[in-house]
Amino acid sequence: MTQFLVVGLLAFAAIVVGARVLTARAANDEAIRDARRFTEVLAGSVAEPVIPRGLVDGDPGAVDRFDRVATDRLLVGDVRRIKIWSADGTIVYSDEVRLIGEHFRFGSEEREILRDGGSDAEVTDLDKPENRYERGGDGLVEVYTKIWSPEGEPLLFEAYFTVQGIEARQAAVIGPFQRITLGALAVLVCVATVLLWLLTRRAARAAAERERLLRSAATASEAERRRIARDLHDGVVQDLAGTAFTLSALARDTDEPTHGGLVAAGTALRENLRSLRSLLVEIHPPDLTAATLPAALEDLCAPAAARGVDVTVTVGELGAVTPDDAAMVWRVAQETVRNTLRHAQATTMTVGLQRHGDRLVLAVTDDGTGFDPAAVSATAHYGLRGLESLVRDTGGTLAIRSRPGEGTSVRLEVGG
Repeated sequence: MTQFLVVGLLAFAAIVVGARVLTARAANDEAIRDARRFTEVLAGSVAEPVIPRGLVDGDPGAVDRFDRVATDRLLVGDVRRIKIWSADGTIVYSDEVRLIGEHFRFGSEEREILRDGGSDAEVTDLDKPENRYERGGDGLVEVYTKIWSPEGEPLLFEAYFTVQGIEARQAAVIGPFQRITLGALAVLVCVATVLLWLLTRRAARAAAERERLLRSAATASEAERRRIARDLHDGVVQDLAGTAFTLSALARDTDEPTHGGLVAAGTALRENLRSLRSLLVEIHPPDLTAATLPAALEDLCAPAAARGVDVTVTVGELGAVTPDDAAMVWRVAQETVRNTLRHAQATTMTVGLQRHGDRLVLAVTDDGTGFDPAAVSATAHYGLRGLESLVRDTGGTLAIRSRPGEGTSVRLEVGG
């Protein structure tokens, strides 16, 4: 939830900033287009119809008549200055009378409008001589378009708008879009947050239910293994032990050749009994503590010794051992010994369990055929690979070192 909210807020901020930049640009373009349309209306509908003859020639009477008729109609809204130019760059009319009759050079944009018509807009350069009377105030935007005099000569009509007016129009355009955008994003984030919270709770409940089912299955399996081990121990194992003692007693009181057969049968029965007890230990190990671990490891290695493997088990002073750590040591030792018997063809094996600081360290080494850990398939040594993941999840480490022909070493560290 925290990660989602952080990422969501960052994305929200990025979208807001990006939307603001893009909408501001679009709103500015729209405000400029509005100024151009407004200028075209002023030029075509207000100024051009009332331009008197003689204005182009600078006739004072014509200038005065146009000024009385048109000025109040032209200086409306955000319009701050009006200029009408002849084709040679002479100002034939302006509401700033000091400019009338002055001559200035046109730029390429003005000449293009006079030639092709249309309109254009740009930020006013107040450093130009023709704009000297507009200095000292706020910024201006000039918009110009083409009109015609009664004599049929093209004129350039120019209106100056305040930057504040353009910005106000821009804000009027962008405001509703920003409210819509921010509102929609806020609603989206709220809805997504609620949905994620609900999904998170559902996932947490599902995970808890899966964990409960796994624990129940593990408990049931443990109980079934315990029952099987108890039944074997109290039934078959006791019967075989009694039979072995009986055969030993009969062998002492029987002459040859029956004596040899009874001794051999008793020996085989005791070997089978030892194997069965080792199997019982694998099915259900004893309650594992610091006191019972040494004997449990000895019993675990008994099948290896029965097969002729020279096994050495050393257990140091362990101190206090938690049940989880003891169970992990047992599971790793069990899987390692099992792999050694199945695959290694080893002649010697050492099992050592020591405490180093607050960590339990189990080391199992054999002199078997070994293997290349990088070359084994996904299914080979699956047990140890699964244990490696389990050990890592519990905060421990499991290192497996082996090379072909040089044996295998497994080292487990848990606890702390």
